[in-house]
Amino acid sequence: MSLPPEKSTELKQIIHEQLNRMNVHSRIREVLAETLKDELGDESRNFSEEDLIKALRKRGIIDDVMKELHFLEDGLSRELTSTPKPATHFVDKEPRTLKKTNIDPSRRYLHLQVLSGKAFLEHLQELDPLPGQVCSTFTLSLHFRNQRFRSKPVPCACEPDFQDGFLLEVHKDSLGDGSRMADATTLLSICDPVQLVLIKMDTSGETTLVSSHFLEWRSVLGVDRGVTSLAVELLGVGAECKIPVGVLNVKLELYPPLTQPLSPEIVSTQLTLERQKAAEKERLFLVYAKQWWREYLQIRPSHNSRLVKIFAQDENGLNRPVCCYVRPLRAGRLLDTPRQAARFVNVLGYEKAPVVGGGGKQELWCSMLAFLCRNKGDCEDHCTLLCSLLLGFGLDAYVCVGTKGRGVAHTWVMTYGTDGAVTFWESLTGQRYVHKPVNPDDPPLVEQPKPLYPYRTIGCIFNHQRFLANCQPSDSVDLCVFDVNDESRWKPMSEEAIKSICSPGSTTSLPPLPPLCSSLLDAATESNEIELQLRVLVTEHRKDLGLTTVWDDQLSYLLSPALAAYEIERTTGISAGNEEFQDAIRRAVPDGHTFKGFPIHFVHRNARRAFATCLRSPFCDEIVGCRGDQMRLAVRVRVFTYPESACAVWIMFACKYRSVL
Repeated sequence: MSLPPEKSTELKQIIHEQLNRMNVHSRIREVLAETLKDELGDESRNFSEEDLIKALRKRGIIDDVMKELHFLEDGLSRELTSTPKPATHFVDKEPRTLKKTNIDPSRRYLHLQVLSGKAFLEHLQELDPLPGQVCSTFTLSLHFRNQRFRSKPVPCACEPDFQDGFLLEVHKDSLGDGSRMADATTLLSICDPVQLVLIKMDTSGETTLVSSHFLEWRSVLGVDRGVTSLAVELLGVGAECKIPVGVLNVKLELYPPLTQPLSPEIVSTQLTLERQKAAEKERLFLVYAKQWWREYLQIRPSHNSRLVKIFAQDENGLNRPVCCYVRPLRAGRLLDTPRQAARFVNVLGYEKAPVVGGGGKQELWCSMLAFLCRNKGDCEDHCTLLCSLLLGFGLDAYVCVGTKGRGVAHTWVMTYGTDGAVTFWESLTGQRYVHKPVNPDDPPLVEQPKPLYPYRTIGCIFNHQRFLANCQPSDSVDLCVFDVNDESRWKPMSEEAIKSICSPGSTTSLPPLPPLCSSLLDAATESNEIELQLRVLVTEHRKDLGLTTVWDDQLSYLLSPALAAYEIERTTGISAGNEEFQDAIRRAVPDGHTFKGFPIHFVHRNARRAFATCLRSPFCDEIVGCRGDQMRLAVRVRVFTYPESACAVWIMFACKYRSVL
């Protein structure tokens, strides 16, 4: 096995350091001198290398060296087998073992290999990380026909070391032929692209969406042996959607290959026809939308100022009808109730679309895969996900577009019950509000409902099948009647027009929503790790204040029920278990002592960042910096995991001390 020069040098250096540490060189010299003196009486005899090795083995020196090197065996084998340089310096926090995949011989598969990356010029000046050094990483995620894959993280570099393969099952799951092997004609009719999403994670764990690309894979149908290589140019997102960020070298292989491949002209003609058909559908929908908008403005001139959003830009700068961003999404066994789904969406991070320079809010409605892989997004991303999940649970759900306090544009979700009951769901907090409209014609003495929700005006509502614009005299949410079937209050778009451009399988629509993935986090391990880090931070903080720290493990444990109760209340809206918690604390705190507690909630797992936030609260600062007789501190962390490795982190700081007058 040959090694690159830099690997050979590195391996020699490791061996040299190990031999020096064991003082092997001096022991060899001693053996050599002894052997020459005692065993070689004949001075004319040549002393060979074999004689020396025999002498070293006889004295057990070679066995000692091999025992010391044994622990490096696995590491060395990994180092030797991974040839590109950056990979040898990266420690994956989530090591993966290669799993054997059972291939169904009656199905056809597409093997997509990412061979390398190049021209990621933003990272041109970055140096190779040192061994063990934490560095920023790239992760590539794929989605194709309800299948999701994720590459191993690789260090960010101008030529990132992507070396991953993904086996995608290609089959036609309609018309009753899902069990048969797809032939060439069937494969050519599958217009679903392979979506590639590239995520960058920095050293603090923050994620950034680098690129989102839809790969047309059907060129592999027109080549011999079903193997082709592509250079996929990745473009940026948002304001940089026209700027290349890098190139991926990709190899596509069809397994088993077609017995008779299609001619490249047939494949090219099919793709051209699909593009022409999609362009014609988009043109017809745009003509219809313009006519519909003119009719809407004729109802009342003030409608021109209402937030009626028909199109929205995705991460690639493409204008798509907003109905395309919502589809019924079933969470399998990962989420059990609509309220749990709302909690899951709530704990995904919130981040406004980045803006280069000034100019107000940047509009960016992410595709679902980009939002889930980044694990954070704007309120529109949260709303489309929550609406999709509620539709999957069988509710009549809509995304609402309007404003909240101070006229700030905002989106939220609404469900319309069979009895006409209207419930608002705030996707960023998980809170629910029952809507009861105010009747302005009621006499002054009639008590009107007081709204608790923050919403002020509403312009339109939509889901995957319907788009309705508010044409009531007032767009105030308080006064709106949400009878979505009353066309005198809500002007509908043609459901046929929406279906023509947003239906699943349409080339103009976004691909079907990706399935949710179960969490990769272990709740107990994460809780323990954050808690230990917080104890160290508190101890250091108190040391700076000139205070000693004594921890009370029993008191820390007693805080667990409270944290569990807080999460249950956030999920279900029902408070439970408070009586038992209070009774346990009373028993743990002796007479004449004072107890103080401070709970706080986060959606990230960065202990240092969380502690800095806690100290900004005067209540927490008072507990952490508490002085007193027999003062004992406690801290408890409880991580609640959700799909997509999202998590709710509850932390409680507490102290007890003897009250002194």
